Amino acid sequence: MSKNETNKGAELWKKAKTIIPGGNQLLSKRAERFLPEHWPSYYKKAKGVEVWDLDDRHYYDLSIMAIGSCVLGYANEAVNDAVKCAIDAGNMCTFNCYEEVELAEKLIELHPWAGMARFARTGGEACTIAVRIARAATGKDRVAFCGYHGWHDWYLSSNLSDSHNLDQLLVPGLKPLGIPKALSNTALPFRYGKAEELKAVLSRYPNEVGVIIMEVERHQLDLDFLKAVRKIATEAGAVLIYDEITSGFRMRAGGLHMLHGLAPDMVILGKAMGNGYPISAVLGRTEVMKGAQDTFISSTYWTERVGFAAALEVIRQFEKNGVADQLIQTGKYFAENLSKLIDAQGLKIEIEDGIPPAPILTVNEENPSAVKTLFTQEMLKKGFLASDVIYISTAHTKEIIDRYLKAADEVLSLIKKGIQAGNLESLLEGPVRFEGLRRLDKDN
Repeated sequence: MSKNETNKGAELWKKAKTIIPGGNQLLSKRAERFLPEHWPSYYKKAKGVEVWDLDDRHYYDLSIMAIGSCVLGYANEAVNDAVKCAIDAGNMCTFNCYEEVELAEKLIELHPWAGMARFARTGGEACTIAVRIARAATGKDRVAFCGYHGWHDWYLSSNLSDSHNLDQLLVPGLKPLGIPKALSNTALPFRYGKAEELKAVLSRYPNEVGVIIMEVERHQLDLDFLKAVRKIATEAGAVLIYDEITSGFRMRAGGLHMLHGLAPDMVILGKAMGNGYPISAVLGRTEVMKGAQDTFISSTYWTERVGFAAALEVIRQFEKNGVADQLIQTGKYFAENLSKLIDAQGLKIEIEDGIPPAPILTVNEENPSAVKTLFTQEMLKKGFLASDVIYISTAHTKEIIDRYLKAADEVLSLIKKGIQAGNLESLLEGPVRFEGLRRLDKDN
């Protein structure tokens, strides 16, 4: 957009920060993480991968695609039809909706090692449910974790003992304010690929760690490490939980761990499972899941019908339309061709595609934040929502990706010239994007 065009979204975002702490409900959607002062922030309509802002400007979304939740594209007609039918038939009732039994059966069918399922609405609360059940099943309080697992007390308490525990997983220097100090040393980190760090945690707290929760893969896959963790968990009598909120429903219907012959004690699914409608699941071995009966886990809106109806239709499309293969092939096409453009410009940018439908750009140039901000700024002018994290959907056609690549080639050339001339930041029309957690109010 030109400097003379209106930007109702940017103006509304300024107002939002004065009446909503942080401006919104999700850190990943804050304007300052994309293009401070100029990000359109709000949408009127989203369909497929097309988005219209408050000024009716049109964009193609090749960025976070609703934080990876819309794997079939925005407003997928079949999913919407299933949801509309559920709403018309009554989305809430004194009785339970039968779809939750259907979804439990289907998810257990997709994960034969599991015997029971519980449901919630969001990923963070599903992680908390899983940890609660695992603690109840083992009778042990301490949790060893690897990866990102949400905003709840059990997880953020890790920073009580060391303020840098979550630096690489969440945001640097996060203060665990509001977290009871009594939870110190109950959530203990270990790094991916470092089985010896997990062993050290268990050695430091013998017979006290009842839960090991981790992501299977995000930037890389280390099967030897995953197998070692499985063995360690079994020997320690700890419940092994795979958090597949991000990785699930991309490489296959359900958790990608099944592609590698892995079997945890529990798995957590969410995000893409509902294609934009709130639903999450905790699956587990029957003897572990029965721990839920010995504690209290209950919420009114976990029984609401819409999420179940959406998830069943998402699974149907995965099975009928070969969604996973399509996502993988599209992701590879995107990453391979963007890599060629980056290499041609001689830029120090790498594309991590451990999960092909979710490539991530790592900028190794000096002042990487400025590089990413300029890329977003210039791609926005060309009609693309662009960032360093990309979630591929079935609505990303080759034609749309080719348009993106053509625009990206021009922007990468501009970035290269700015780096060579030493005036990269002078090309920015606003502040550099925020990389961590910063207080947002009317003054910033």
